[in-house]
Amino acid sequence: MLFLGIQGVSFRATGTSGCKVLLLRTGMLFFSRSPSPVVILSNVSLVLKERPVEQAHSGFIMAWRGHVLHRFVFQSYFHISCWSSVGNRKQGLQQLSIGANCDRIATVEHEFLHALGFWHEQSRSDRDDYVSIIWDRIQTGQEHNFNKYDDKTSDSLNVPYDYTSVMHYSKTAFRNGTEPTIVTNIPYFMDVIGQRMDFSDYDLQKLNQLYNCCKFLHFFMDTCSFELENICGMIQSPDDNSDWQHLSHVPAGPNTDHTNMGECEDSGYFMHFNTSAVAEGSTAILESRILYPKRGFQCLQFYFYNSGSESDQLYVWVREFCGCKSLPMFSGSPVNYWQLHHVSLNVTSKFRVVFQGVRGTGLSNGGLSIDDINLSETQCPHHVWHIRNFTDLLNTSPAGTEGKIYSPPFYSSKGYAFQVGLYVNGTDDNPFNLAIYLHLISGGNDDQLQWPCPWQQVTMILLDQHADIRQRMSNQRSVTTDPLELSGCIYICFNVNESLPEGLNQTNKQNKTKQNKKQQPKLSS
Repeated sequence: MLFLGIQGVSFRATGTSGCKVLLLRTGMLFFSRSPSPVVILSNVSLVLKERPVEQAHSGFIMAWRGHVLHRFVFQSYFHISCWSSVGNRKQGLQQLSIGANCDRIATVEHEFLHALGFWHEQSRSDRDDYVSIIWDRIQTGQEHNFNKYDDKTSDSLNVPYDYTSVMHYSKTAFRNGTEPTIVTNIPYFMDVIGQRMDFSDYDLQKLNQLYNCCKFLHFFMDTCSFELENICGMIQSPDDNSDWQHLSHVPAGPNTDHTNMGECEDSGYFMHFNTSAVAEGSTAILESRILYPKRGFQCLQFYFYNSGSESDQLYVWVREFCGCKSLPMFSGSPVNYWQLHHVSLNVTSKFRVVFQGVRGTGLSNGGLSIDDINLSETQCPHHVWHIRNFTDLLNTSPAGTEGKIYSPPFYSSKGYAFQVGLYVNGTDDNPFNLAIYLHLISGGNDDQLQWPCPWQQVTMILLDQHADIRQRMSNQRSVTTDPLELSGCIYICFNVNESLPEGLNQTNKQNKTKQNKKQQPKLSS
């Protein structure tokens, strides 16, 4: 079975030197890598994708297959709470629970990391150097959740304390009033701890260390943001009469690269083919390094900016060492922003990806530019809804239906027509929380489809648009249509506080306190 889903909602958060960190706006929480001021920029890409349902349920753990899953087997079931023992208990099928209000990808990741051997980050032996636990603010009976363990019990694996870890509690965890139970020694991180979007870089680093996984994300092939002079090993082809240039800006546009949007000092480069300086029909060819596929399918993602002529063209194709394959051409009217593109590949032998710019007819003031290339052995999205001037929408849209905007119509692979409704500043009931609805609409295949629309799964992701897809931290929710529910609607709000609701699973955790005298505790989110 296939499902229709939103793979990502892409926003941009950047700052001055250091760049890219935290964005708190309309109920959205974004992270990237280092502290800096924040600037909200203008464009949003809503990316839609269909995948097999089984990928949605198990895909996040695929990167460890062969290194982890053969060691012990998990039995996941729905309970009144979410919890897991720490490490392999070596008791056959090892249970962990994904219960009410726990059905989001980061919470599932959190519980699996417990089962794979990880304690909470604030349980590290050196935690007092980084956070303070305010004991008199903790609910009675919940103090054990803030235990600290020595290095023999909780090994930091020589990795720095991680405020962004998916294993860290939030500042409000188990509080008995309105004041925080955890205070970060660096105030900046008070609103960072407790994120439940995705693994942090250090989470993945520790996991790979613990299980001796030397190959990181086996489905990843290449990434390039063109920040270095070596342009990621890409080469200028001898089979052309022009070259791509390594630039930080072009007078006719783009004024900045896509990676840093001009907010980082002494950085921010992209590749540009200046069509204003060459004759009609001139070409410039840029080729990737040699790549070695392990699967028979790949997805190429990149950003494209056309400041040249409407007839200037960008061709993307594959040079296999057993022949060539042509792929879609990208052309069209010049626009003053970076556009996200995806190209599906089906390559089985070693190859290069080729970007070929061709000078067309008519007046050109600039040219063709590319940036932030990623190639992974995954399936590409099927639809992209690009929302322009999103900053203005945030500042001017009211909450509720008056502030709602709609995507163009889309079709799922099964033929169902649907449309996306976006409450930019939240609904009347949930203002300041970005809300996304999917609406089934009338389409050309209605008389051939099954109604009510049965068991179509929808995944909505707030996607961190880090230049390297391996380092993105995203916020994900999934819902499934039930043909027995014929009324009502399904929507998802993305809230600022991404930790579990305070007080959740209190009864279960109190029960576990009694069990701790006899066995290792089962830890929750």
